[in-house]
Amino acid sequence: MSEFSMPQFGFRVDAESAAAPELGDRAAGAKLPTAPDYGQGTLNMVVPTLDAALAEWHGVAPVCSGPGSGIDAAELIPGLEPARRAVMVMVDGLGSELIERYGGHAPVIRQAMQRKNSQVLSTVFPTTTAAALTAMGTGLAPAEHGIVGYDAVAPDPAGGRRMVNQLGSWPSDLEPREWQPNPTCFERMEAVRRVVTVSRDKFEDSALTRSSLRGGEFVGVTTPHARVGATLTELKHKDVFVYLYWDDLDKAGHAHGVASKQWLHELEELDAAMGRLIAKLPPDTALVLTADHGMVDIPREGRIDYSQFPELIDGVELTAGEPRAVQLHFAADAPQSLRDAVVAAWKERFGSDAWILTREEYVELGWFGAVFRDGVLERAGDVVIAAHGPIALYDGRRVSPHAFEMIGQHGSLTEAERRIPFAVLAQS
Repeated sequence: MSEFSMPQFGFRVDAESAAAPELGDRAAGAKLPTAPDYGQGTLNMVVPTLDAALAEWHGVAPVCSGPGSGIDAAELIPGLEPARRAVMVMVDGLGSELIERYGGHAPVIRQAMQRKNSQVLSTVFPTTTAAALTAMGTGLAPAEHGIVGYDAVAPDPAGGRRMVNQLGSWPSDLEPREWQPNPTCFERMEAVRRVVTVSRDKFEDSALTRSSLRGGEFVGVTTPHARVGATLTELKHKDVFVYLYWDDLDKAGHAHGVASKQWLHELEELDAAMGRLIAKLPPDTALVLTADHGMVDIPREGRIDYSQFPELIDGVELTAGEPRAVQLHFAADAPQSLRDAVVAAWKERFGSDAWILTREEYVELGWFGAVFRDGVLERAGDVVIAAHGPIALYDGRRVSPHAFEMIGQHGSLTEAERRIPFAVLAQS
């Protein structure tokens, strides 16, 4: 488990003077990272931990951990007190390193991270929203829940394979409940208490919601003020779990970069909203803030179209993943000698800026989890290229030119991308 070391925040950090999180040292290389432990130190244990706190208060058995759940109660995050009600705020893109650097713009969240029962967790691999929110929703690692990237490979009805964006519109023949069949924690909890998602209207019937966050009621709102109001309305219930999703910060980071004026404005808006929420919380309510991943800025010269190098895509049928965690899928008839040559070419060109692993290597390391559910391993790449230097790698044959304008990025296992907060904002 990570130890949270909070720097001194006696001053306000300005965008002009602050630097975004730094990435790997090219000259020295970067040590191969360990896998997330997918236990008490990782994102997938947050909802089961809150469920256990609610269960203890109400004198019932937890439903997201313990016998029959597939989740070991010993892996729950320690230190959270029993609670009558619970709110989990999921802030898309707010890595703990960003709180450390820019806490002067978020005094409420900064102070919460100093509580003895707050800590730093690891998110999942890849450090991307689809994989992370599914882990949060199910309590499982990507190897088990099956959402293995922003883009992933799925069977084609005609008998071949295709790339499917896991956040976008899924093809009609790809049924979300079949693609991710594990019960969600929300489904388990709704049998014993009120469960509510407060999020943007457009996400109510999305494929990701239906696959990974199904269960309970959905309250669609847009503005930050409306989100806080909807959450407080739900807290009038005496036994309720509220999941509040906040994506404004992530959007600003992608478009303008971490520490941009736009990003800092959204951080301040978030912090102010949390302050308003804390001020009106009913008694005996746990309010916890976490994130799906961190974020790093990639300079324009570091956003590279790797399809311009034929030796990197020779024999590759499909490319998937994301720019910070590329996944290559070889054609079935690609000989091993060709596969080895492609891996060697990637290491030659990008080995100083990325960890390049074959399927056998990342499975052994447990990056996606210890055990793959049947049918999931083939969704992940034959090769994974996880960046640790200041690069983002695109297949220019299948992405729009606009994709290269994205400044804030995530997906890999650098500390800035994987470390996330478990911030106990209030436990009144």
